[in-house]
Amino acid sequence: MKKLIVSMFSLLLVFSLAACSQSQNNDETTKNKDKDNKVTFYITRHGKTIFNTNDRVQGWSDTPLTEDGVKVAEDLGKGLKVENVKFDAAYCSDSGRAIETANLVLKNSGQKDVKLNQDKNLREVYFGKFEGDLNGAMWGQIMKTLHQNSMESLMKLGLPKIVDTISAIDETKQAENWQQVSNRFKTSIDQIAKKQEKNGGGNVLIVSHGMSINAFISSIAPDLQLDQLENASVTKVEYKDGKYTVKSVNDLSYVKKGQ
Repeated sequence: MKKLIVSMFSLLLVFSLAACSQSQNNDETTKNKDKDNKVTFYITRHGKTIFNTNDRVQGWSDTPLTEDGVKVAEDLGKGLKVENVKFDAAYCSDSGRAIETANLVLKNSGQKDVKLNQDKNLREVYFGKFEGDLNGAMWGQIMKTLHQNSMESLMKLGLPKIVDTISAIDETKQAENWQQVSNRFKTSIDQIAKKQEKNGGGNVLIVSHGMSINAFISSIAPDLQLDQLENASVTKVEYKDGKYTVKSVNDLSYVKKGQ
């Protein structure tokens, strides 16, 4: 009799554990189904830096955030918290200004425990010989090459033309062209999107740089007009079933809500 009771208890324990496991699996399936596997990217430009303030070219070269740069990153984080935006993953370029911005955003949104992944493919355009030079020197050569007499007329030619011109006039042959930047950036975003979709979807923070973000936007929405992105602005992009949809560009509403 004693052996029979022990055997029955063992069977009940097995069934109980199996039922619990099945319940957990069902909960996870429901959770993933509720997310619908859609991935929403919150792509933001880093906060203002010393080179931004000193009007110098800053691509792969790097300088830390200024006080204003720190504050705007903090405000962005606070604004995201107000809107209850929760991140399932976070990525940034391996440039210090992007890392600093991303950490401030996560901390001030109450999500400092979210792992921050660094990715060199999310870097800014590499400007070759112009790195660290005064912006006036680089833009002056661009305008001369393209026979433009004002920044307004130059910008009408579009960022792809401008970046390609920088690449063409760099005698060191190191500066990237628009397609190179677009390809490397989109390659990483594609990988992140597929991975996150497989994990059930959710929100992903991306902290990167103005021109490289624009290069990505142009690759997924070629008819969309590009503009200079503000520090800590958010460009929201949705991904589902292999397709990207741009929901907003250069959005500063989160920063304003965090002020």
